[in-house]
Amino acid sequence: ITFSNELISRDEGLHRDFACLLYSYLQNKPDVSIVRQIVCEAVEIEKEFVCDALPVSLVGMNKDLMSEYIEFVADHLLGQLGLEKEYNTVNPFEFMELISLQGKTNFFEKRVG
Repeated sequence: ITFSNELISRDEGLHRDFACLLYSYLQNKPDVSIVRQIVCEAVEIEKEFVCDALPVSLVGMNKDLMSEYIEFVADHLLGQLGLEKEYNTVNPFEFMELISLQGKTNFFEKRVG
């Protein structure tokens, strides 16, 4: 399951990177306030989902920490789009940084097992 989560995370990261690259090539970008509004609305929807999906706390993970992580990811996305951070939240899950760094290796160089 862990390996699957790493692959999913890497795949989602590639989608995000590609979308940001496409955005950078737009000649007529939407107004910054609209982009920020879209990101902030997405954050609120994600937080609502987390509260429903995690009604009880798990060891090292709860709805508050997940909400912080959602804000952290949103700030990272805004930065990739060339915009200022909205939340200034620190990543509460250091292990997610490790998954991100490991994702830089070639898929076929990783051993199964």
